[in-house]
Amino acid sequence: MTASTTFGLSSEARNLHWLLTNLVEEVPGIESVAVVSSDGLLLLSSDQGRIDEARRNRSAARSGPRGSAADLATIVSGIGSLTVGAARLMEFGTVKHTMVAMDEGTLFVMSISDGSLLGVHGSAECDMSVVAYHMALFVGRAGHVLTPELRSELRKSMESESAGSAR
Repeated sequence: MTASTTFGLSSEARNLHWLLTNLVEEVPGIESVAVVSSDGLLLLSSDQGRIDEARRNRSAARSGPRGSAADLATIVSGIGSLTVGAARLMEFGTVKHTMVAMDEGTLFVMSISDGSLLGVHGSAECDMSVVAYHMALFVGRAGHVLTPELRSELRKSMESESAGSAR
């Protein structure tokens, strides 16, 4: 996150940006991170530059961005919805976290609050327990401040950044 990314944001929004940046920089093996609202919209991302590039490419090629935070947000939202549906069907209660381990990486999804989700794309070499622990710390710190007002502010910030980069 750059200073321009957080310019004009509330202290709560700047703190969330800082927490997200710290998560990516401090935990080995994290490739990218996305915070997604309950309706699937990207609120925060660890790779704003890749989002901007992907949006430009998508406009030119009319295909979805590959490997961007937009992709991660879509996947996180889908997995979140699928697991919530499975938990309801099986009457297992609330979904706390989901992990998908693959040959070349790992996807972690953790509930934050009010349906919002934290998604992390980890490398194949990441220590899954360390990533999960730091995600839980992020959720513990972010959960109580991620109010409807803050989600709206973050959403507007993402929209204005994408509009500015499209020019």
